[in-house]
Amino acid sequence: MKFLTFGEIMLRLKAPGQERLLQSALLEATFGGGEANVAVSLANYGEDAAFLTVLPDSLLGDLCLGELRRFNVDTGRILRGPGRMGLYFLEPGANQLPSRVLYDRAGSSMALAGPGSICWDDALKDVQWFHITGITPAISQSAMELSLEAVKEAKKRNISVSCDLNYRKNLWKYGVNAQEVMCELLRYADVAIANEEDVQKSLGITANVQVEQGELSRDKYRALGDKVLAAYPNLQMIAITLRESHSADWNGWGACLNDGKVFYTSKTYEIRDIVDRVGGGDSFAGGLLYGLHRYDALQDALEFATAASCLKHSVLGDFNRVSTQEVEKLMTGDGSGRVQR
Repeated sequence: MKFLTFGEIMLRLKAPGQERLLQSALLEATFGGGEANVAVSLANYGEDAAFLTVLPDSLLGDLCLGELRRFNVDTGRILRGPGRMGLYFLEPGANQLPSRVLYDRAGSSMALAGPGSICWDDALKDVQWFHITGITPAISQSAMELSLEAVKEAKKRNISVSCDLNYRKNLWKYGVNAQEVMCELLRYADVAIANEEDVQKSLGITANVQVEQGELSRDKYRALGDKVLAAYPNLQMIAITLRESHSADWNGWGACLNDGKVFYTSKTYEIRDIVDRVGGGDSFAGGLLYGLHRYDALQDALEFATAASCLKHSVLGDFNRVSTQEVEKLMTGDGSGRVQR
């Protein structure tokens, strides 16, 4: 199966260790972005994964292409255009000090792209699965219009579409709110991925889940999924990640999946001494797409996705640098972390 993910990739600048921004003169530079992270995960699992974006015709654009190729992501559909590389700054947080992300992406090549920028016959050639998130339509009016064009073009070609709602309160600055866009975009998706805040803030659908308290009650998530499936009959399923945040360093992690017939729940992982939680949701999405393709049972697909995302919390950077074998080992019960010889 040919997977194509679509969105913006940025230069990530992180404070070293658990320092605050500019506490020292150093910043660690890597690349990352929601949809690119999913492509890297799929490529790591041996899948045929391509990434579609618009990069600046600059040295940073060249370096970004090289980084994606290093992970065996197909970059042949990536376009070059005017504008700059978007940036984001990460302060990792610790204990009760939350992590913080600052965006600097105005005027980026992807933010400047709009309808008609992409030849969809070329971009979607041989693609069976198209993945998008709620981040790209949040960055600019033209990127929002391009995102809607993308999902419509995919459905015209009978390509399966997954959408990770990925609500970002620090985006959506161009005069519309998330619900105005995401309620329309989701009508072209087959699979939705979200957390409880995404559903509430992007779709306006609630089920008495307190997203700010860091606590979760799985009993309420079936009702939340049922409401989404009722509102969007085009969806085959919705997967919801469940994060119980005890502190910046200690999270409980699990997920559930609702296909309108059966409500599946994964095992729960207690993740202590978190190395990097950025990209955790993207690693779940990548794991779920892999699982839906490779496993017959939805329970197995869900467990693979949850285990993959659990492991990401121990990997520095946006990309989930783990193998299928490592995920399956944790998925089947070995979470000891003992040295493998």
